[in-house]
Order: sequence, then structure tokens, then C-alpha cells
Amino acid sequence: MKEFDREIVSGSILRSVWKLTWPIALMQLINGSAGFVDHILVGRYVYSPDSAANAAIGVAWQLFLVVVVFMASLFSGMGVLVAQYAGRQDRETVSKIVYHTFLAALLFQMFFVLPVGWFAAPWLLNLVNAEPGVQEHALPYLRVLFTCSLGMFLMFMTGGALQASGDPKTPLKLAVISTILNISLSAALIVGYGPFPQLGAVGAAVGTVISPIPSIIIVISLFLRGKLMFGLPEKLTLLPDFLTIKRVAEIGIPTGIQAVLLNIGGAALIGYVGSLPNSEAAQAAYTICYTQWFSLVTFTAFGLRAASATLIGQNIGAGFLARGKTAVGVTALIGAFWASAVGVVFWTIPEALMGVFSAGQEPVLSYGVSFLQLLAFSGVFLAMTLAFTGGLQGAGDTRKPMWIALITQIGILLGICEAARQMDMLSTDVVWMAVLISHAIRFAMTYYFFKVGHWEALRGMESKKT
Repeated sequence: MKEFDREIVSGSILRSVWKLTWPIALMQLINGSAGFVDHILVGRYVYSPDSAANAAIGVAWQLFLVVVVFMASLFSGMGVLVAQYAGRQDRETVSKIVYHTFLAALLFQMFFVLPVGWFAAPWLLNLVNAEPGVQEHALPYLRVLFTCSLGMFLMFMTGGALQASGDPKTPLKLAVISTILNISLSAALIVGYGPFPQLGAVGAAVGTVISPIPSIIIVISLFLRGKLMFGLPEKLTLLPDFLTIKRVAEIGIPTGIQAVLLNIGGAALIGYVGSLPNSEAAQAAYTICYTQWFSLVTFTAFGLRAASATLIGQNIGAGFLARGKTAVGVTALIGAFWASAVGVVFWTIPEALMGVFSAGQEPVLSYGVSFLQLLAFSGVFLAMTLAFTGGLQGAGDTRKPMWIALITQIGILLGICEAARQMDMLSTDVVWMAVLISHAIRFAMTYYFFKVGHWEALRGMESKKT
């Protein structure tokens, strides 16, 4: 079976950080590129007034993320424990945690996500004030995601387990395979190339749920041949082990609640945008700028968060807390540098960026230009925030990021929008500025709690037996 990588907990800190960061961040960008291409193709080949089809994809994904956030809870808790036990070279416990997390995720997908998602989809779209033109494309897209997303979840779980155990390159290779297939299938189904039917926006969803299948087959092959850092536990069961899932949930549920809060904030923000005049144009601008272009920052930052969590988790498991803290700081600086470079592009050529998605008409263009220029600053705050968030979560302190999300994404972000609406002053400029303010305050709070260091008392968590 594959050996654990000791360079993550020894030697040059910069080398340890870079060894984990570049494959994970690149994998996130590659994964996000499929959605990016989907939006370009839908914008060019699916006719809809005010880019309603593009808005539909963004709205559908926002709702999908809210409902399936339980998976993120499981995988986050699993990742923290896997990293800490990998740091102490405990392969049997790592295997046990991964196996029982898989069983829990499988049952949740089959008996909750699939049936509830199908029937709740229309209600969810009405909840965010999606216009009829947006709902026409969003409803079938959303239902495909709810009913056929098991492969996606398995890829998320496998990638998280491999990264946390110190193998970021295998998930990267699998991501390349899945993304190439995703883009190819989505392009064929959106446009209707050759023998493929022209499905429009829903073709992007079909491509998304089919594309992980070859990568899953490869993972199963690697698993059976003992090429991964974990295998089957000594005792196999058909139901998840209660104590293991309890440990995973204790750590992961606050992260899940945090994700719920962030996505509720995003969904509510779409609702505020949907209540404005020219709402389809405003929602399209939000989708193009925040969901697509800003993903150059967010997907990289998600990778930095995962790298930070693995670095500090494995170093805690190995008994090197100070080294782990320093590694998180280095990761945050890498994030700030990347986000600054992207921000320069947002600030200097926003019109050209909107044109990539065939959104050069007014009022979509003016809405998007103003938003991109504010996101140029938001990105720096967000990239550093997620690096320090990963540090907190990897140490087992998942509650502080949860409370920070509640304060900034619900209290501040939505509070500004609601106050503006009550004063009849709500506009796209107010919403865009609220996003920047919430990101800045979230960074300040996260950095403060990471530096204060009260979370260090949670180091004893990794010494408990699973």
C-alpha cells in the first residue's frame, strides 16, 4: 500500500506548502473550468432574453449546494480526522474513517437527496424569486443534479480523503480526466453535435453527472490493487459505525452549518437581486461575475483551504503544531498573491470579460463591470480568509468559522441589503458593495481568531481512539 508522505511534516515549510498547494489549487481550477465553459456555450447557443439561461445555471447550482451541504459536513469532518491520523501514520484508522464516511454518504444520497430534491426543486426556485424565463431552464437542470449526483459525491469524498492523507496528485489526475469528459459531453449536449440531442442548458447538467464515472472506475481499480494510502478496514459492515460517524459529525457539522449559512446568504442575495428592476439582467451579471469569473479566485482559495487543513492536521498528528501554523501563514500569502493578479485583470478589462459570455448588451454589461471591479478587492480578502479558515478547521476548530459565517454572510451581507430595501435604496451597486464589506470583515475576524490561538486546546482531539 502507498506510503504516507513524511515531507509534509518535515523539512522545508515552503516545500511542504507548495507540494500540497499547487496540485489542490490547480485541481479546483480545473474542476471549475467545466462550469466556466458551460456558461460560455449556453450564452452563445441557448437563446434567452437577458441571459436567462446563464442565470438559471447559477441559480440552480446555488440551490443545489444548499440542499446537499450535509455531504460537505461529512467530508470535512472526515478530512480533519484523516489528516491527523495520517500525520501519526495510523493507516487502519484512516481506512476505517473513509469507509464509514462512504457508507453514510451513500445512504444520504439515496434516501434524502434524490427524492426530496426532485419534489422540492420548484419550491426552491420560487423561494429565490427566479423569473419564469430563468425557471424554464433551471428546473430540469436542478432535477438532474439532485437525482444523478452520486458520482460527483464519490469523487468529492475520494479527492478529500486522498488530499488529507497527503496525496494531492492522484485527485488532480482524476480531475483532468473528469473535466475533459465533462466539457466534451456538455458541449455536445448543449449544442447538439453529431448524434447527440440538443438539450440546451440541461445538457450541461447531464454532462456534469456522467463525467465522474471513468474516474470512479479508476479509483476502484487503484483501491483494489493497494495503490492508495487507505484500504478496507479490518471489520466490514453494511451500515456506518455510529461512533466513527459521531466523531466525523462532531467536527464536520459546524463546517456544514457554515456552508449552509454561506449558501443561504448566496441564495438570499440572488433573491434580493431578483427583486430589482431588470432582475434577469442583474441575476445574469451576478452569475457571470461571481459564479464564473470570480471562481478563478474562489476555486483556488478552496484549494488553499484544503491544503491548509491538511498541513496543520498532519503536523498536529505528528506533534509539530508551530510548524503547521507557519505553513498556514505561507499558504495565505500565496492566496493573496494569486488573488491580486486576478484582481488586476478584473479592474482593467471588465468589458472584455463580460463579452466572453456574450453579455455585452445593457444593462447586463454595466452591472457586470461595476461588480467585477469590486471583486478585484474582494478576492484578496477571500483567498486569505479561506487559507486561515482551513487552518482552524484542520486543527479541529470548526465552530469559529461557523460563527464568523453567520455574522458576516447573514448579519452583515444580508443586513445591508435588507436595510437598503427598507429605505427603498436597494440597487445592484448596494448589493455589490455589501459583498465586498462582508468579505473584508470575514477576513479580519478569521485572521484574529487564528492568531489568538484558543483553538490550540483542541489538539487533544487527535489522540482519541476512533
